[in-house]
Amino acid sequence: MTEFTLTQIATALGATLEGNGDLVMSGASEPATAKADQLALAMDPKYADGLAKGAAQAAILWQGADWQALGLKAGIFVPRPRYAMSGLTTLMDPGPEIDEGIHAMAVVHPSANIGEGAAIGPFVTIGRDVTVGVNARIASHVSISEGSTIGDNALILNGVRIGARVQIGANFIAQPGCVIGADGFSFVTPEKSGVENARQSLGDQGEASQQSWTRIHSLGGVTIGDNVEVGANSTIDRGTIRNTSIGNGTKLDNLVHIGHNVQVGDDCLFCGQAGVAGSSRIGNRVVLAGQCGVTDNIFVGDDVIAGGASKIFTNAPAGRVLLGYPAVKMESHIEMQKSLRRLPRFMKVLRQDK
Repeated sequence: MTEFTLTQIATALGATLEGNGDLVMSGASEPATAKADQLALAMDPKYADGLAKGAAQAAILWQGADWQALGLKAGIFVPRPRYAMSGLTTLMDPGPEIDEGIHAMAVVHPSANIGEGAAIGPFVTIGRDVTVGVNARIASHVSISEGSTIGDNALILNGVRIGARVQIGANFIAQPGCVIGADGFSFVTPEKSGVENARQSLGDQGEASQQSWTRIHSLGGVTIGDNVEVGANSTIDRGTIRNTSIGNGTKLDNLVHIGHNVQVGDDCLFCGQAGVAGSSRIGNRVVLAGQCGVTDNIFVGDDVIAGGASKIFTNAPAGRVLLGYPAVKMESHIEMQKSLRRLPRFMKVLRQDK
């Protein structure tokens, strides 16, 4: 078990410590269930009652809290509680146990280049000409196909599938079950299809004809920058000709799908079940809330924020806050919804006027 003194914790967080810094903490807890060796997370006055129910000797507290009056032996004070959580959890998370070196039950192609200090678990398959960076950790049942590169300090968790020609930067994290580098979803018919007609005419698919779908193979790969995280069961497809790309610092939640040829910028945040269709371009620092969808072949500008379940069908200018189906400016969407709620009353008045 990893243990830290309060002084070590406060130093790691850049926080202010008051009281006994020699107290040793073995973990963190909510206030009401905290044990004597656990640091209570009471970063808001509403958690004061919880401290009285638990057995915590120390807590991370809100600014101005009287730690002695709360019955504690020490208090840690941080200016931005949620940001402090990132530092505390980084400090206290030991990560998965993967023994250094290559496990005897892993299959590694002779041409693969495995970096110093790498840890490769059982049932891992590493293909031809794969490069695995320094101190990378690869958990069990991962497969990495030919010609791919994994950067330094990567953490690739159980059951991840990385296809051919995938280039991944440093400090990458892949949560269980994600798939990076599958073929894109690209099919075409010998003659113009009903889908193409409907898209061009905005409604008329023309005369139906019997045609089968013919596959367009993916010759490109995937390029992922540094400090990227991909959530469980998320998917990033290879490009048709050029690579699909994900910029530095971008984070994808669980069940996110990135289609073929998509270009995603730096420091984006895509929440669960968001999807970006093929060949769209996403700027830097774009936030897509849960279940957002972006149609194909459009551009979403820098710093766009889209609220939950928004569907973006047209280009979105930089800095726009969007909501709705189809997505419009958030203030416009709110006004539209207000008008919609008023509609029954308006119709009632209209009928009375007749």
